[in-house]
Amino acid sequence: MEPVNKNATKEARQLLDYLYSIRGKKIITGQHTQTNPCEEIEYIKEVTGKEPKLRGFELLSYSPNINYDNASEACLTEVYENRGTLDTALEWAMSTDGIVTFSFHWFSPVGGEDKSFYAKHTDLDASRILTEGTKEREAFYRDLDVIADEIERFKDAGIPILWRPFHESDGTWFWWGAKGPEVARDLYRLMFDHYVKNRHLDNLLWVWNCRLAEGYPGDEYVDVISVDIYLEKYAESDYRDEYDKLILSTTKNKVAALAEVGFIPDINVLSVSKVPWTYYMCWSKEFCIGEQYNNKAKLKEMYDSDYSIKL
Repeated sequence: MEPVNKNATKEARQLLDYLYSIRGKKIITGQHTQTNPCEEIEYIKEVTGKEPKLRGFELLSYSPNINYDNASEACLTEVYENRGTLDTALEWAMSTDGIVTFSFHWFSPVGGEDKSFYAKHTDLDASRILTEGTKEREAFYRDLDVIADEIERFKDAGIPILWRPFHESDGTWFWWGAKGPEVARDLYRLMFDHYVKNRHLDNLLWVWNCRLAEGYPGDEYVDVISVDIYLEKYAESDYRDEYDKLILSTTKNKVAALAEVGFIPDINVLSVSKVPWTYYMCWSKEFCIGEQYNNKAKLKEMYDSDYSIKL
């Protein structure tokens, strides 16, 4: 399958080919991290003796418009703990055959205080970014270029990235989804055009993360369809229902991923049903560490299975 960016790097093409080659045959283990010690990875190694093949890194502290003067202690802690994580990501990617994915809790490009990636902490109307000549649009592109400079380092090093911007736009909790999935869809298209045509970030594979049909940007903009799933309580699941709903509201033409989960899929169920998730990424901190979400027995089952792909 061709990447949606016709100028995609050799490494990006190889990664996409790899995802297609394992679809319905295996699943890649993944874990989100948001601090430099990557304590979740150490925990998984301690429990299973293995490491996830895919590692998620967070870009929130790279947002150019963080309002330090009106930030809570919790917000500042999150920002300070996240600093320098792209150096860690680059070092890890260059020293292993692991797969990198980025999440971006983007602090509101204009206005906002505290954790202004949340709509409740900013008065930004994201729909104004779609209008030429607005201050919102100018700030949007300013931020895009700051992040592009960081991504460029990975391109220069030959590292492909599973890039998942504007995630969870089927909800209204983030500023990019607050005005509806159609606005988030159009913001994504603006970013795509800028990053592909102007910044030539050809190492990106484009991951869409919304389960609503009206929000889908179109097959020409998306390499991977994905969904975030947080169950209220644990269930032995291969997330079959969520897969069926996702392809019904987006497309059958792309590989699919569990971009964020609270509970990891049950590998015993999945290895029989072969629901074609290509990878999953467990969320960070307590979702991985401890027994609150994924107990050690389930973690070991996942990493011991022949159906799962480890580092």
